[in-house]
Amino acid sequence: MKHTITLAGALLLFMPLLHAQQVSYEEYDLDNGMHVILHQDNSAPVVTTSVMYHVGAKDEESDKTGFAHFFEHLLFEGTENIERGEWFKLVTSNGGSNNANTTQDRTYYYENFPSNNLELGLWMESERLLHPIINQIGVDTQKEVVQEEKRLRYDNSPYGQWSIVVAENLFKNHPYRWQTIGSLEHLASATLDDFKRFNEIYYVPNNAVLVVAGDIDIAKTKKMIQDYFGPIPRGKDVPRKTYKEEPITETIKTKFYDPNIQIPLLMMAYRTPAQTERDAYVLDMISSYLSSGQSSKMYKKIVDEKKMALQVFAFNNSREDYGSYIVGALPVGDNTLPDLQKEIDEEIIKIQKDLISERDYQKLQNQFENNFVNSNSSVSGIANSLARYYMLYDDTNLINTQIDIYRSITREEIRDVARKYLNPNQRLELEYLPEQKESK
Repeated sequence: MKHTITLAGALLLFMPLLHAQQVSYEEYDLDNGMHVILHQDNSAPVVTTSVMYHVGAKDEESDKTGFAHFFEHLLFEGTENIERGEWFKLVTSNGGSNNANTTQDRTYYYENFPSNNLELGLWMESERLLHPIINQIGVDTQKEVVQEEKRLRYDNSPYGQWSIVVAENLFKNHPYRWQTIGSLEHLASATLDDFKRFNEIYYVPNNAVLVVAGDIDIAKTKKMIQDYFGPIPRGKDVPRKTYKEEPITETIKTKFYDPNIQIPLLMMAYRTPAQTERDAYVLDMISSYLSSGQSSKMYKKIVDEKKMALQVFAFNNSREDYGSYIVGALPVGDNTLPDLQKEIDEEIIKIQKDLISERDYQKLQNQFENNFVNSNSSVSGIANSLARYYMLYDDTNLINTQIDIYRSITREEIRDVARKYLNPNQRLELEYLPEQKESK
């Protein structure tokens, strides 16, 4: 029986490799500069229409932050042919769902529809691009929405400020130093013309990729895309600024007091390279090795065995220009933040000194194989990946080949990259503390 279980377990470990499927796609440019990617999958009668714009928080001015995220809300207000307040009703009444999201680097809009409503999805996204209504009513309405979002997610949420503190300390020149939600003061003082100008610069076809994935006929879809998006005028070339950060050579120590928490939080953050660099892929594997799941090194030691922490984590937040590698923990009982820092550093030093075991290495490979398969398990996931790889990596085919990068990473690279980036003199050490109460 033992041999049977072992064999079954081995088969389960390698199932992702056996079931990984190549994602077929076709891509081309319209005359106005919009990039188009089509993926046909007729196995289910569903379709995703999506548009990703190459604009995020990093494209904002330092005195006008929050605009990219604000537009994620504003461009659902309506168009010349979709009345205000009707966007979501139109989608749901036709059996669909939709949403949008913004990062530091891009903004993404999408609709999921039964495939017989493909044309509706294309028309709606062309409307958003060609005929948006940007007026004072919509701006004032969405300012209130964003204000409430900031209160809920940042101001009044436990540990809601950590990302703000980390970014402000890791980045001194780059716009990554502010959050996508931006400054409410900047949004409050912005004029209607400011928002119209932002739209004119960034919401143009030559700054966008349109992806259609699912149950489609390629020829008919191309015809509809040409009909709806082809006539949209090309915009001016989008200006791009570059920013350089000087290396961190001395430990940055800071504290932050949060009135919404009772348990302190330790965070250590390192500035890391752009997501397209091989080292960023290696850092992904290091974070999984340290804290992905209850069998990971930090969890097993610090939470399970020593019972020093409620939670430990490590994650690599890669972005287009730079990234940040963040490690942290919540103490339990009488354990202090310095106690946790010592334990975490011991695990990092082990990676820097010794090669991880072959068994742990194979476990990592299996995890990344599984993640790769899951990311392409739905047409909506495929649409997102196609847009992201084209726009932010300049390589659409990474949807098929990115896993090969992870497969090729060696144990020696894991050791060497940990040595290169995860050193005390290259990091921020943040003590995120409960607000001290004044004694009466």
